[in-house]
Amino acid sequence: MVASREDAALMIQLMRWGTEMGLDESLRVIFGPNFDPENASMEDPAVEKVLSFGETVGAFVKHGLLDKDLLADIFWIDGMWSKVGHHALAAREHEGEPSLYENFEALALAKHVSA
Repeated sequence: MVASREDAALMIQLMRWGTEMGLDESLRVIFGPNFDPENASMEDPAVEKVLSFGETVGAFVKHGLLDKDLLADIFWIDGMWSKVGHHALAAREHEGEPSLYENFEALALAKHVSA
């Protein structure tokens, strides 16, 4: 799939949503030197925001609404998953819901394919 103007428009909307939800600050937290992915609280707002954002964009890609390569050019999805994936898997186990955050995980683990 080649990115379209629709993909670009959706990316701009996602970037605005990210700004509104404080995603930039959350990314600074999870990529900061004091963040411990294994021991951070499940209620950490930074973790919750990154998980929510990742699951949303993952669902868009899964359903063919957003170009994966365009997304990967703007956001380091697998890096984000590496910091919060532990929390997603723990939440899955705690809730007994295997589909929890599956779209984020699938997106992070997918191979980046260049056009």
